[in-house]
Amino acid sequence: MTQVAAPVDGLNLIGGSRRPARDGATFESRSPAHRDEVVGVFARSSSADVDDAVAAAAAAFRDWRRTPWPARGDIVLRAAQVLERRKEELARLMTREMGKVLVEARGDVQEAIDMGKFIAGEGRRAFGETVPSELRDKWAMTMRQPLGVVGIITPWNFPIAIPSWKIFPALLAGNTVVFKPAEDTPACALAFVEALREAGLPDGVVNVVFGYGEEAGEALIRHPQVRGVSFTGSVEVGRHVSEVCGAGLKRCSLELGGKNAIVVLDDADVELAVDGALWGAFGTSGQRCTASSRLVVQRGVLLPFTEQLRERAAALRVGDGLDERVQVGPVINEKQLGRIHGYTEIGVEEGARLILGGAVSAEGDHADGWFYLPTIFSDVRSGMRVAQEEIFGPTTAIMPAENADDALRIANGTSYGLSLSVYTRDVRAAFRAVEELEAGIVYVNAPTIGAEIQLPFGGIKDTGNGHREAGRVALDQFSEWKSIYIDYSGHLQRAQIDTE
Repeated sequence: MTQVAAPVDGLNLIGGSRRPARDGATFESRSPAHRDEVVGVFARSSSADVDDAVAAAAAAFRDWRRTPWPARGDIVLRAAQVLERRKEELARLMTREMGKVLVEARGDVQEAIDMGKFIAGEGRRAFGETVPSELRDKWAMTMRQPLGVVGIITPWNFPIAIPSWKIFPALLAGNTVVFKPAEDTPACALAFVEALREAGLPDGVVNVVFGYGEEAGEALIRHPQVRGVSFTGSVEVGRHVSEVCGAGLKRCSLELGGKNAIVVLDDADVELAVDGALWGAFGTSGQRCTASSRLVVQRGVLLPFTEQLRERAAALRVGDGLDERVQVGPVINEKQLGRIHGYTEIGVEEGARLILGGAVSAEGDHADGWFYLPTIFSDVRSGMRVAQEEIFGPTTAIMPAENADDALRIANGTSYGLSLSVYTRDVRAAFRAVEELEAGIVYVNAPTIGAEIQLPFGGIKDTGNGHREAGRVALDQFSEWKSIYIDYSGHLQRAQIDTE
Protein backbone atom coordinates (compact mmCIF):
# COMPACT_ATOMS: atom_id res chain seq x y z
CA MET A 1 0.00 0.00 0.00
CA THR A 2 1.31 3.45 -0.94
CA GLN A 3 1.89 5.62 2.10
CA VAL A 4 0.25 9.04 1.85
CA ALA A 5 2.45 11.89 3.06
CA ALA A 6 1.33 13.98 6.01
CA PRO A 7 -0.48 17.20 5.04
CA VAL A 8 1.72 20.25 4.53
CA ASP A 9 1.48 22.89 7.25
CA GLY A 10 0.74 25.89 5.06
CA LEU A 11 1.38 28.94 7.20
CA ASN A 12 2.21 32.20 5.46
CA LEU A 13 5.84 33.28 5.29
CA ILE A 14 6.20 36.92 6.33
CA GLY A 15 9.45 38.57 7.30
CA GLY A 16 11.10 35.19 7.75
CA SER A 17 8.50 33.81 10.17
CA ARG A 18 5.67 31.37 9.52
CA ARG A 19 2.31 32.83 10.48
CA PRO A 20 -1.36 31.84 10.31
CA ALA A 21 -3.82 34.22 8.73
CA ARG A 22 -4.66 37.03 11.10
CA ASP A 23 -8.27 35.87 11.33
CA GLY A 24 -7.29 32.18 11.57
CA ALA A 25 -9.02 31.21 8.32
CA THR A 26 -7.67 28.23 6.35
CA PHE A 27 -8.32 26.26 3.18
CA GLU A 28 -7.31 22.82 1.95
CA SER A 29 -5.30 21.78 -1.08
CA ARG A 30 -6.52 18.38 -2.34
CA SER A 31 -5.14 15.94 -4.87
CA PRO A 32 -7.03 16.05 -8.19
CA ALA A 33 -6.45 12.31 -8.64
CA HIS A 34 -7.82 11.44 -5.17
CA ARG A 35 -10.16 14.16 -3.98
CA ASP A 36 -10.21 12.85 -0.39
CA GLU A 37 -6.43 13.23 -0.07
CA VAL A 38 -5.51 16.50 1.63
CA VAL A 39 -2.10 17.67 0.44
CA GLY A 40 -2.00 20.54 2.91
CA VAL A 41 -3.92 23.05 5.00
CA PHE A 42 -3.06 26.65 4.22
CA ALA A 43 -3.65 30.12 5.59
CA ARG A 44 -6.51 31.89 3.86
CA SER A 45 -5.02 35.36 3.79
CA SER A 46 -6.90 38.63 3.88
CA SER A 47 -5.86 42.19 3.17
CA ALA A 48 -4.42 42.40 6.70
CA ASP A 49 -1.99 39.60 5.94
CA VAL A 50 -1.03 41.24 2.65
CA ASP A 51 -0.35 44.48 4.55
CA ASP A 52 2.03 42.60 6.86
CA ALA A 53 3.79 40.93 3.94
CA VAL A 54 4.24 44.19 2.03
CA ALA A 55 5.59 45.91 5.16
CA ALA A 56 8.12 43.11 5.60
CA ALA A 57 9.15 43.32 1.95
CA ALA A 58 9.51 47.11 2.13
CA ALA A 59 11.72 46.82 5.22
CA ALA A 60 13.93 44.19 3.55
CA PHE A 61 14.24 46.23 0.35
CA ARG A 62 16.61 48.77 1.87
CA ASP A 63 19.40 46.22 2.36
CA TRP A 64 18.56 43.86 -0.52
CA ARG A 65 18.83 46.57 -3.16
CA ARG A 66 22.36 47.35 -1.91
CA THR A 67 23.44 43.71 -2.20
CA PRO A 68 25.73 43.46 -5.24
CA TRP A 69 24.24 41.88 -8.34
CA PRO A 70 26.75 38.99 -8.36
CA ALA A 71 25.92 38.20 -4.73
CA ARG A 72 22.21 38.16 -5.52
CA GLY A 73 23.00 35.87 -8.46
CA ASP A 74 24.91 33.52 -6.16
CA ILE A 75 21.79 33.05 -4.02
CA VAL A 76 19.66 32.35 -7.09
CA LEU A 77 22.23 29.80 -8.27
CA ARG A 78 22.29 28.05 -4.89
CA ALA A 79 18.48 27.92 -4.94
CA ALA A 80 18.62 26.25 -8.37
CA GLN A 81 21.05 23.71 -6.95
CA VAL A 82 18.68 22.99 -4.05
CA LEU A 83 15.89 22.39 -6.57
CA GLU A 84 18.20 20.10 -8.49
CA ARG A 85 18.95 17.99 -5.42
CA ARG A 86 15.25 17.76 -4.59
CA LYS A 87 13.99 17.32 -8.14
CA GLU A 88 12.34 13.93 -7.63
CA GLU A 89 10.78 14.89 -4.31
CA LEU A 90 9.36 18.10 -5.80
CA ALA A 91 8.10 16.32 -8.91
CA ARG A 92 6.18 13.82 -6.80
CA LEU A 93 4.70 16.63 -4.69
CA MET A 94 3.64 18.40 -7.87
CA THR A 95 1.96 15.31 -9.28
CA ARG A 96 0.06 14.81 -6.02
CA GLU A 97 -1.09 18.40 -5.83
CA MET A 98 -1.52 19.44 -9.48
CA GLY A 99 -1.97 16.10 -11.26
CA LYS A 100 0.47 16.25 -14.18
CA VAL A 101 2.26 12.97 -14.88
CA LEU A 102 5.66 12.44 -13.29
CA VAL A 103 7.71 12.85 -16.45
CA GLU A 104 6.12 16.28 -16.97
CA ALA A 105 6.46 17.24 -13.30
CA ARG A 106 10.16 16.51 -13.51
CA GLY A 107 10.31 18.75 -16.56
CA ASP A 108 8.52 21.52 -14.64
CA VAL A 109 11.14 21.41 -11.89
CA GLN A 110 13.94 21.21 -14.45
CA GLU A 111 12.67 24.39 -16.06
CA ALA A 112 13.01 26.18 -12.73
CA ILE A 113 16.52 24.76 -12.32
CA ASP A 114 17.48 25.98 -15.78
CA MET A 115 15.94 29.39 -15.15
CA GLY A 116 17.86 29.78 -11.90
CA LYS A 117 21.19 28.92 -13.52
CA PHE A 118 20.51 31.24 -16.45
CA ILE A 119 19.41 34.22 -14.38
CA ALA A 120 22.25 33.75 -11.90
CA GLY A 121 24.68 34.27 -14.77
CA GLU A 122 23.02 37.56 -15.65
CA GLY A 123 24.17 38.86 -12.26
CA ARG A 124 27.61 39.48 -13.74
CA ARG A 125 26.65 41.14 -17.00
CA ALA A 126 23.09 42.52 -17.31
CA PHE A 127 23.76 45.86 -15.64
CA GLY A 128 23.75 48.59 -18.29
CA GLU A 129 25.67 50.07 -21.19
CA THR A 130 27.98 52.94 -22.00
CA VAL A 131 27.45 55.07 -25.11
CA PRO A 132 29.42 57.94 -26.64
CA SER A 133 28.47 61.46 -25.67
CA GLU A 134 28.15 64.20 -28.28
CA LEU A 135 30.22 66.48 -26.03
CA ARG A 136 33.90 66.45 -25.06
CA ASP A 137 35.00 65.22 -21.64
CA LYS A 138 31.63 63.67 -20.86
CA TRP A 139 30.52 60.09 -20.23
CA ALA A 140 27.03 58.73 -20.89
CA MET A 141 25.84 55.42 -19.49
CA THR A 142 22.86 53.51 -18.20
CA MET A 143 22.17 51.23 -15.26
CA ARG A 144 19.27 49.15 -14.03
CA GLN A 145 17.61 49.83 -10.71
CA PRO A 146 14.89 47.83 -8.93
CA LEU A 147 11.25 48.84 -8.78
CA GLY A 148 10.86 48.13 -5.06
CA VAL A 149 8.23 45.74 -3.71
CA VAL A 150 6.70 43.61 -6.46
CA GLY A 151 3.65 41.37 -6.34
CA ILE A 152 3.88 37.96 -8.01
CA ILE A 153 0.66 36.05 -8.81
CA THR A 154 1.05 32.64 -10.46
CA PRO A 155 -1.27 29.93 -11.82
CA TRP A 156 -1.48 26.26 -10.87
CA ASN A 157 -0.50 24.55 -14.13
CA PHE A 158 3.27 25.13 -13.82
CA PRO A 159 3.51 25.56 -10.05
CA ILE A 160 7.32 25.67 -9.81
CA ALA A 161 8.45 26.70 -13.29
CA ILE A 162 6.32 29.86 -13.57
CA PRO A 163 7.26 31.21 -10.11
CA SER A 164 10.90 30.75 -11.15
CA TRP A 165 10.34 32.79 -14.35
CA LYS A 166 9.14 35.69 -12.23
CA ILE A 167 10.80 35.50 -8.82
CA PHE A 168 14.38 34.75 -9.91
CA PRO A 169 14.69 37.81 -12.20
CA ALA A 170 12.76 39.98 -9.73
CA LEU A 171 15.30 39.11 -7.03
CA LEU A 172 18.32 39.50 -9.28
CA ALA A 173 17.16 43.00 -10.20
CA GLY A 174 17.10 43.91 -6.49
CA ASN A 175 13.38 43.84 -5.78
CA THR A 176 11.68 42.28 -2.80
CA VAL A 177 8.64 40.08 -3.38
CA VAL A 178 5.18 39.31 -2.06
CA PHE A 179 4.15 36.03 -3.68
CA LYS A 180 0.51 34.92 -3.95
CA PRO A 181 0.42 31.47 -5.58
CA ALA A 182 -2.69 29.80 -6.97
CA GLU A 183 -4.90 28.28 -4.32
CA ASP A 184 -4.79 24.91 -6.12
CA THR A 185 -1.01 24.46 -5.75
CA PRO A 186 0.19 26.23 -2.59
CA ALA A 187 2.39 23.32 -1.41
CA CYS A 188 4.50 23.50 -4.57
CA ALA A 189 4.89 27.26 -4.14
CA LEU A 190 6.03 26.85 -0.55
CA ALA A 191 8.58 24.21 -1.58
CA PHE A 192 9.98 26.59 -4.19
CA VAL A 193 10.41 29.41 -1.68
CA GLU A 194 11.96 27.05 0.86
CA ALA A 195 14.71 26.39 -1.70
CA LEU A 196 15.47 30.11 -1.75
CA ARG A 197 15.57 30.25 2.03
CA GLU A 198 17.94 27.29 2.18
CA ALA A 199 20.11 29.10 -0.37
CA GLY A 200 20.57 31.97 2.09
CA LEU A 201 17.94 34.49 0.99
CA PRO A 202 17.57 37.10 3.77
CA ASP A 203 14.33 37.23 5.74
CA GLY A 204 11.62 39.40 4.21
CA VAL A 205 13.05 39.43 0.70
CA VAL A 206 10.41 36.90 -0.43
CA ASN A 207 7.14 36.73 1.48
CA VAL A 208 4.33 34.28 0.75
CA VAL A 209 0.63 34.87 1.34
CA PHE A 210 -1.66 31.97 0.52
CA GLY A 211 -5.31 32.42 -0.31
CA TYR A 212 -7.81 33.31 -2.97
CA GLY A 213 -7.51 35.81 -5.79
CA GLU A 214 -10.51 37.91 -4.87
CA GLU A 215 -9.16 38.31 -1.31
CA ALA A 216 -5.35 38.15 -1.08
CA GLY A 217 -4.69 38.73 -4.78
CA GLU A 218 -6.94 41.77 -4.98
CA ALA A 219 -5.36 43.31 -1.90
CA LEU A 220 -1.90 42.72 -3.34
CA ILE A 221 -2.47 44.43 -6.70
CA ARG A 222 -4.16 47.39 -4.98
CA HIS A 223 -1.55 47.93 -2.27
CA PRO A 224 0.00 51.40 -2.69
CA GLN A 225 3.52 50.20 -1.76
CA VAL A 226 3.55 47.50 -4.46
CA ARG A 227 5.30 49.09 -7.43
CA GLY A 228 5.03 46.25 -9.90
CA VAL A 229 2.79 43.23 -10.53
CA SER A 230 3.54 40.15 -12.60
CA PHE A 231 0.47 38.02 -13.28
CA THR A 232 -0.16 34.84 -15.25
CA GLY A 233 -3.76 33.69 -15.64
CA SER A 234 -6.96 34.24 -17.56
CA VAL A 235 -7.69 37.12 -19.92
CA GLU A 236 -10.67 38.21 -17.83
CA VAL A 237 -8.64 38.52 -14.63
CA GLY A 238 -5.68 39.96 -16.53
CA ARG A 239 -7.81 42.84 -17.81
CA HIS A 240 -8.84 43.60 -14.24
CA VAL A 241 -5.25 43.48 -13.00
CA SER A 242 -4.24 45.83 -15.80
CA GLU A 243 -6.98 48.31 -14.92
CA VAL A 244 -6.03 48.37 -11.24
CA CYS A 245 -2.33 48.71 -11.97
CA GLY A 246 -2.98 51.39 -14.56
CA ALA A 247 -4.91 53.49 -12.06
CA GLY A 248 -1.97 53.23 -9.67
CA LEU A 249 0.67 53.74 -12.38
CA LYS A 250 2.27 50.43 -11.42
CA ARG A 251 4.46 48.34 -13.68
CA CYS A 252 2.27 45.46 -14.87
CA SER A 253 3.28 42.32 -16.74
CA LEU A 254 0.53 40.01 -18.00
CA GLU A 255 0.85 36.55 -19.54
CA LEU A 256 -2.65 35.38 -20.38
CA GLY A 257 -4.36 32.80 -22.57
CA GLY A 258 -3.81 31.12 -25.90
CA LYS A 259 -5.69 29.32 -28.65
CA ASN A 260 -2.70 27.81 -30.36
CA ALA A 261 -2.64 26.01 -33.68
CA ILE A 262 -0.47 23.45 -35.42
CA VAL A 263 -0.55 23.90 -39.20
CA VAL A 264 0.04 20.67 -41.15
CA LEU A 265 0.73 21.23 -44.85
CA ASP A 266 0.38 18.61 -47.59
CA ASP A 267 4.13 18.00 -47.78
CA ALA A 268 4.52 17.44 -44.02
CA ASP A 269 5.84 14.29 -42.41
CA VAL A 270 2.42 13.11 -41.19
CA GLU A 271 3.75 10.74 -38.56
CA LEU A 272 5.93 13.49 -37.08
CA ALA A 273 3.00 15.91 -37.14
CA VAL A 274 0.82 13.39 -35.30
CA ASP A 275 3.58 12.97 -32.71
CA GLY A 276 3.57 16.72 -32.20
CA ALA A 277 -0.21 17.05 -32.08
CA LEU A 278 -0.52 14.24 -29.55
CA TRP A 279 2.00 15.83 -27.21
CA GLY A 280 0.84 19.39 -27.85
CA ALA A 281 -2.87 18.69 -27.34
CA PHE A 282 -2.83 16.19 -24.48
CA GLY A 283 0.36 16.94 -22.55
CA THR A 284 -0.52 18.29 -19.09
CA SER A 285 -4.08 17.19 -19.93
CA GLY A 286 -4.26 20.21 -22.23
CA GLN A 287 -3.83 22.55 -19.26
CA ARG A 288 -1.20 24.77 -20.86
CA CYS A 289 -1.53 28.26 -22.26
CA THR A 290 0.50 26.88 -25.19
CA ALA A 291 -1.60 23.72 -25.72
CA SER A 292 -2.23 22.72 -29.33
CA SER A 293 -5.98 23.13 -29.17
CA ARG A 294 -6.39 23.67 -32.95
CA LEU A 295 -4.96 21.45 -35.69
CA VAL A 296 -5.19 23.14 -39.09
CA VAL A 297 -4.64 20.42 -41.68
CA GLN A 298 -4.43 20.79 -45.45
CA ARG A 299 -6.88 18.48 -47.19
CA GLY A 300 -4.21 16.40 -48.96
CA VAL A 301 -3.16 14.86 -45.62
CA LEU A 302 -6.37 15.40 -43.64
CA LEU A 303 -7.59 11.79 -43.71
CA PRO A 304 -4.34 10.01 -42.74
CA PHE A 305 -3.56 12.66 -40.10
CA THR A 306 -7.04 12.37 -38.54
CA GLU A 307 -7.04 8.58 -38.50
CA GLN A 308 -3.57 8.31 -36.98
CA LEU A 309 -4.25 10.95 -34.33
CA ARG A 310 -7.54 9.37 -33.32
CA GLU A 311 -5.99 5.92 -33.06
CA ARG A 312 -3.04 7.06 -31.00
CA ALA A 313 -5.06 9.37 -28.71
CA ALA A 314 -7.49 6.54 -28.00
CA ALA A 315 -4.57 4.47 -26.71
CA LEU A 316 -3.37 7.08 -24.22
CA ARG A 317 -3.48 5.79 -20.64
CA VAL A 318 -5.44 8.12 -18.31
CA GLY A 319 -4.93 7.95 -14.55
CA ASP A 320 -2.99 9.00 -11.47
CA GLY A 321 0.19 10.70 -12.66
CA LEU A 322 2.23 8.96 -9.94
CA ASP A 323 1.90 5.79 -12.01
CA GLU A 324 4.82 5.92 -14.46
CA ARG A 325 2.70 4.17 -17.11
CA VAL A 326 0.09 6.96 -17.17
CA GLN A 327 0.28 9.50 -20.01
CA VAL A 328 -2.66 11.81 -19.19
CA GLY A 329 -3.40 12.83 -15.61
CA PRO A 330 -6.48 14.39 -14.04
CA VAL A 331 -7.63 17.97 -14.58
CA ILE A 332 -7.12 20.36 -11.72
CA ASN A 333 -10.53 20.46 -10.01
CA GLU A 334 -14.22 19.74 -10.30
CA LYS A 335 -15.08 23.20 -11.62
CA GLN A 336 -12.61 22.83 -14.49
CA LEU A 337 -13.88 19.33 -15.21
CA GLY A 338 -17.38 20.76 -15.68
CA ARG A 339 -16.07 23.58 -17.85
CA ILE A 340 -14.25 21.18 -20.17
CA HIS A 341 -17.33 19.01 -20.61
CA GLY A 342 -19.41 22.12 -21.19
CA TYR A 343 -17.25 22.89 -24.22
CA THR A 344 -17.78 19.37 -25.52
CA GLU A 345 -21.51 20.00 -25.44
CA ILE A 346 -21.01 23.38 -27.14
CA GLY A 347 -18.95 21.77 -29.91
CA VAL A 348 -21.61 19.14 -30.60
CA GLU A 349 -24.34 21.79 -30.64
CA GLU A 350 -22.31 23.88 -33.10
CA GLY A 351 -22.07 20.96 -35.52
CA ALA A 352 -18.49 19.82 -34.96
CA ARG A 353 -18.03 16.05 -35.27
CA LEU A 354 -16.93 14.37 -32.05
CA ILE A 355 -14.61 11.54 -33.08
CA LEU A 356 -13.04 10.67 -29.72
CA GLY A 357 -13.70 11.07 -26.02
CA GLY A 358 -16.02 13.83 -24.91
CA ALA A 359 -16.78 12.32 -21.53
CA VAL A 360 -15.88 12.43 -17.86
CA SER A 361 -14.10 9.25 -16.74
CA ALA A 362 -15.35 8.36 -13.27
CA GLU A 363 -15.21 4.59 -13.00
CA GLY A 364 -12.72 2.24 -11.37
CA ASP A 365 -9.47 3.99 -10.45
CA HIS A 366 -10.94 7.27 -11.71
CA ALA A 367 -13.90 7.27 -9.34
CA ASP A 368 -12.40 9.59 -6.75
CA GLY A 369 -10.63 12.02 -9.08
CA TRP A 370 -11.30 14.57 -11.81
CA PHE A 371 -10.53 12.81 -15.09
CA TYR A 372 -11.56 13.70 -18.63
CA LEU A 373 -10.97 11.52 -21.65
CA PRO A 374 -8.79 12.84 -24.49
CA THR A 375 -11.24 14.52 -26.87
CA ILE A 376 -11.00 15.26 -30.59
CA PHE A 377 -13.41 17.20 -32.79
CA SER A 378 -13.19 17.16 -36.58
CA ASP A 379 -14.93 19.29 -39.22
CA VAL A 380 -14.44 22.37 -37.06
CA ARG A 381 -14.97 25.79 -38.61
CA SER A 382 -13.25 29.01 -37.58
CA GLY A 383 -16.40 30.65 -36.25
CA MET A 384 -17.16 27.91 -33.73
CA ARG A 385 -16.57 28.64 -30.06
CA VAL A 386 -14.43 25.50 -29.71
CA ALA A 387 -12.13 27.07 -32.32
CA GLN A 388 -12.01 30.49 -30.65
CA GLU A 389 -12.18 30.08 -26.88
CA GLU A 390 -9.56 28.61 -24.57
CA ILE A 391 -10.85 25.33 -23.12
CA PHE A 392 -7.80 24.42 -21.00
CA GLY A 393 -8.39 20.71 -21.10
CA PRO A 394 -7.55 17.60 -23.15
CA THR A 395 -9.59 18.75 -26.16
CA THR A 396 -8.40 19.61 -29.65
CA ALA A 397 -10.14 20.60 -32.88
CA ILE A 398 -9.17 19.49 -36.39
CA MET A 399 -9.82 22.25 -38.93
CA PRO A 400 -9.51 21.53 -42.70
CA ALA A 401 -7.60 23.98 -44.89
CA GLU A 402 -7.71 24.22 -48.68
CA ASN A 403 -4.15 25.42 -49.21
CA ALA A 404 -1.23 27.06 -47.42
CA ASP A 405 -2.79 30.54 -47.60
CA ASP A 406 -6.01 29.24 -46.10
CA ALA A 407 -4.11 27.39 -43.37
CA LEU A 408 -2.20 30.49 -42.26
CA ARG A 409 -5.39 32.55 -42.33
CA ILE A 410 -7.16 30.03 -40.08
CA ALA A 411 -4.19 29.81 -37.72
CA ASN A 412 -4.15 33.60 -37.32
CA GLY A 413 -7.91 33.82 -36.96
CA THR A 414 -8.30 34.15 -33.19
CA SER A 415 -7.94 36.94 -30.65
CA TYR A 416 -4.90 35.19 -29.16
CA GLY A 417 -1.30 35.17 -30.32
CA LEU A 418 0.88 33.07 -28.06
CA SER A 419 2.23 30.03 -29.92
CA LEU A 420 1.76 28.71 -33.46
CA SER A 421 3.43 25.88 -35.36
CA VAL A 422 3.86 24.63 -38.91
CA TYR A 423 4.83 21.19 -40.22
CA THR A 424 6.33 21.20 -43.71
CA ARG A 425 9.33 19.87 -45.62
CA ASP A 426 9.45 23.01 -47.81
CA VAL A 427 11.94 25.54 -46.47
CA ARG A 428 10.19 28.32 -48.39
CA ALA A 429 6.84 27.48 -46.78
CA ALA A 430 8.52 27.28 -43.37
CA PHE A 431 10.10 30.72 -43.60
CA ARG A 432 6.91 32.22 -44.95
CA ALA A 433 5.03 30.81 -41.96
CA VAL A 434 7.65 32.16 -39.56
CA GLU A 435 7.11 35.60 -41.08
CA GLU A 436 3.31 35.56 -41.29
CA LEU A 437 2.11 33.63 -38.24
CA GLU A 438 0.78 36.10 -35.66
CA ALA A 439 2.29 34.84 -32.42
CA GLY A 440 5.04 35.59 -29.97
CA ILE A 441 6.40 32.05 -30.43
CA VAL A 442 6.58 30.07 -33.70
CA TYR A 443 7.75 26.48 -34.12
CA VAL A 444 8.70 24.69 -37.33
CA ASN A 445 8.21 20.90 -37.30
CA ALA A 446 7.51 20.90 -33.57
CA PRO A 447 4.30 21.38 -31.54
CA THR A 448 3.23 24.63 -29.88
CA ILE A 449 4.71 23.63 -26.51
CA GLY A 450 8.31 23.32 -25.42
CA ALA A 451 9.74 26.84 -24.95
CA GLU A 452 13.29 27.14 -23.64
CA ILE A 453 14.23 29.59 -20.91
CA GLN A 454 16.98 31.40 -22.82
CA LEU A 455 14.46 32.94 -25.25
CA PRO A 456 11.64 35.40 -24.44
CA PHE A 457 8.25 33.84 -23.67
CA GLY A 458 4.99 35.66 -24.31
CA GLY A 459 2.51 36.62 -26.98
CA ILE A 460 0.62 39.31 -28.83
CA LYS A 461 -3.03 40.33 -29.12
CA ASP A 462 -5.13 39.12 -26.15
CA THR A 463 -2.35 36.89 -24.89
CA GLY A 464 -0.82 39.69 -22.82
CA ASN A 465 0.28 43.29 -22.66
CA GLY A 466 3.55 43.01 -24.54
CA HIS A 467 5.91 42.02 -21.77
CA ARG A 468 8.03 38.88 -22.06
CA GLU A 469 9.23 36.36 -19.52
CA ALA A 470 12.46 34.32 -19.61
CA GLY A 471 15.49 35.19 -21.71
CA ARG A 472 17.58 38.27 -20.99
CA VAL A 473 14.51 40.48 -21.39
CA ALA A 474 13.03 38.95 -18.22
CA LEU A 475 14.82 41.66 -16.25
CA ASP A 476 12.99 44.43 -18.12
CA GLN A 477 9.71 43.94 -16.28
CA PHE A 478 11.46 44.11 -12.89
CA SER A 479 13.85 47.03 -13.32
CA GLU A 480 13.94 50.70 -14.24
CA TRP A 481 16.55 52.16 -16.55
CA LYS A 482 18.52 55.12 -15.20
CA SER A 483 20.54 57.28 -17.61
CA ILE A 484 23.70 58.85 -16.15
CA TYR A 485 25.80 61.74 -17.51
CA ILE A 486 29.23 62.55 -16.02
CA ASP A 487 30.77 65.83 -17.21
CA TYR A 488 34.44 66.31 -16.24
CA SER A 489 35.13 69.21 -18.61
CA GLY A 490 35.15 71.80 -15.84
CA HIS A 491 32.75 74.16 -17.59
CA LEU A 492 29.07 74.30 -18.61
CA GLN A 493 28.25 72.24 -21.68
CA ARG A 494 24.77 72.27 -23.15
CA ALA A 495 23.68 69.22 -25.10
CA GLN A 496 22.31 69.94 -28.59
CA ILE A 497 23.51 73.56 -28.30
CA ASP A 498 27.28 73.62 -27.93
CA THR A 499 28.98 72.13 -30.98
CA GLU A 500 32.67 72.51 -30.10
